[in-house]
Amino acid sequence: MQDLGTIGNVRLSGFELGPFATNAYVLSNESECAVIDCPYEPAELIEYVQRKGFTPSQLILTHAHCDHIGGLAEFRKAFPKCTIRIHAAEAGFLEDPEQNLSAFLGQPVSVAEADGFLNDGETLDLAGAKWNVLHTPGHSPGGITLHAPALGVALVGDALFAGSIGRTDFPHSDFDTLAHSIRMRLYTLDEATRIFPGHGPPSTIGKERRSNPFVRGT
Repeated sequence: MQDLGTIGNVRLSGFELGPFATNAYVLSNESECAVIDCPYEPAELIEYVQRKGFTPSQLILTHAHCDHIGGLAEFRKAFPKCTIRIHAAEAGFLEDPEQNLSAFLGQPVSVAEADGFLNDGETLDLAGAKWNVLHTPGHSPGGITLHAPALGVALVGDALFAGSIGRTDFPHSDFDTLAHSIRMRLYTLDEATRIFPGHGPPSTIGKERRSNPFVRGT
C-alpha cells in the first residue's frame, strides 16, 4: 500500500497488485470508503479496508479488462453489500472472458455482472467528494475517468499514463478514439490536475499535455 496523501478531506491510498502491476485505489474519509478497480491478487487491498474498519460503499471499475477485474470474486465475498458499477458500454464484459481479454491468457475470468452502470456526465459522491464521470474510450469502449475538480485529481484508468497511453492493439481498442479522449476530455482539465493511472506512477495533466510522446496537446 502506498499512502498518496490526503487531498481535501479525502485520503487516497494506492495498491499495485497482481502479475500486471495494476493500480487500485481506495478513497476514504473518517467514516466511509470507495474502491477504484480490483486487480488480480487483491488480498492486500481487502485486508487494508477490513483493518481500517471500512464498509466500502461502491467499487467503481475504470474498465473491464481482466487485470482490473481479476480480484472481483474475492472482493465480493469480503464485501457482499458493496455496489459494483462500470460504464454501460461494457455491459456483459465481466462475464465474458473474450470481452475482458482473460481468454487470451488461458485463465478465463467470468464474474457476475455489475450492480449498476455508469454514464458520461454522472456525478458520484465518493468518500465525501464529488467525482465526475468522464467517458474516455479508446483503450476500451467503456473506459472512464473519475475527476474531482475540487480536489484537482483525476483517476484516469488506462487512458493516460506518465509518459505513455493505454494500448490500442486489443479488441475494441482504437488509437484515434483514445487520442480524441485524451485531447478533448483530459487535456482540457486544469493543467495542475494530478492524474493517477491504472499502471505506473502519477503525473499531471500539464506535464502530459506538454511532453507525452504518444499524444501531444494541441
